[in-house]
Amino acid sequence: MNHPESYRGRKVVVLGLARSGVSVAKVFHALGADVVVNDKKERELCPEADELTALGISVLCGYHPDDLVTEQTALLVKNPGIPYSADPIRRAEELGVEVVTEVEVAYWLSPAPIIGITGSNGKTTTTTWIGELLKAAGTNPIIAGNIGTPLCEAALVASAEDWIVAELSSFQLKGTSAFRPKVALLLNIAETHLDYHGGMEDYVASKEKLFANQSSDDVAVLNWDDPVCRGIAARVKGSVLPFSLYERLEQGVCVEPPFAKNADAESAAVAREIVWRREDGTETAILPVDELGIPGRHNAANALAAIAACLSAGSDPQALAAALRGFRGVEHRLEYAAEVNGVKYYNDSKATNPIATTMSVGSLSAPIVLIAGGLDRGSDYMELLPLFRDRLKGLVVLGETRAKLAAVAELAGLESVRMVEPVEDAESTLREAVRQAALLAELGDIVLLSPACASWDMFESYEQRGRIFKDSAHTL
Repeated sequence: MNHPESYRGRKVVVLGLARSGVSVAKVFHALGADVVVNDKKERELCPEADELTALGISVLCGYHPDDLVTEQTALLVKNPGIPYSADPIRRAEELGVEVVTEVEVAYWLSPAPIIGITGSNGKTTTTTWIGELLKAAGTNPIIAGNIGTPLCEAALVASAEDWIVAELSSFQLKGTSAFRPKVALLLNIAETHLDYHGGMEDYVASKEKLFANQSSDDVAVLNWDDPVCRGIAARVKGSVLPFSLYERLEQGVCVEPPFAKNADAESAAVAREIVWRREDGTETAILPVDELGIPGRHNAANALAAIAACLSAGSDPQALAAALRGFRGVEHRLEYAAEVNGVKYYNDSKATNPIATTMSVGSLSAPIVLIAGGLDRGSDYMELLPLFRDRLKGLVVLGETRAKLAAVAELAGLESVRMVEPVEDAESTLREAVRQAALLAELGDIVLLSPACASWDMFESYEQRGRIFKDSAHTL
């Protein structure tokens, strides 16, 4: 697309409301575009519609009009979650109308450099951690994207001295063309969102668009332990700064001595330091791994990525240690919720795929009763069999995938399994799951909500699911 100012007097269609749709509609309206906003939900389910209508923006709810996209349409900005198979998008593609997401619009508007963070797991933790580290280093970060402020809003308030720190999904990145972050992070790649992308090829290609427009003046931060991320390094145009838990890097951010990939092969007594090695052979010790503010090897990887991003943004490495120690994680990511009758409850509702659940379970040492299940995207969940066999004391399953997960548990030989059938509403179903988990748990155990599935079969979002879980634990 062109700069948003170039759409003055031209028709711009915004497909999908929610915060990002409202934000981008306001931007184009203020710049003099003829904006039409469309959402397939009924008007009473679109509380944002009244705000836009009051500004004089045309809002159409409840259906997709046949004439929504015409030859006169200059641009279509879509909500990231709307599939490309939706009729208005297919019509736009037939007519040669460019289709973008809000990320592309925000890039054109922003005077501030952007740190873009993507990956299958760990995006929110890493994004939030980068924000805290930049603050500690004396820089003003604006957290935006999938968390915090919509990107367009962040772009409008940012100055050239700020940094926009943006969590970005594959859905958002797929709809970009010129987007160019100054620092781009790819944390990891796992099999997820294939119902949207149709396969891993499109999923990886969408993630890789984060690097498409970088130049030698930009930095690509890549997980050297992930073969897909490592393979992308040869194709990026920016300067590559790798990070690794398992390899002693000659240049990059790593752990010294490295972790053993087989956890059973290493001693817990080994003292490990996070170090930054430069191309000239010099190195700086950042802090010991065991002083990080949140536990788990996956969070150590998130810390390495966050450190690499901040170093790329010019932060003094000596200014980072205190914020690395003080960070306590974010809501819905292995979040301590309560202790009831000697049982601790952890909310990990953001774990929407099996790898995320496996990493979270691996971060906890006490016996675990796991609550899992949600939207069925076609997986058989067999990759969870070793986890169910070796790490769980009990399992409570709910949602569309409950039967699949119970079948895997049976193959794993896990005896304490409870299947929660839907009751009057989603909240009551989850509350019953928490009650069943509490019955399986004993003094010193952990009840962990880590669903390994998206929430949309029952809940509006993983945040809603997590909040209900926490309230359920507090009211046992």
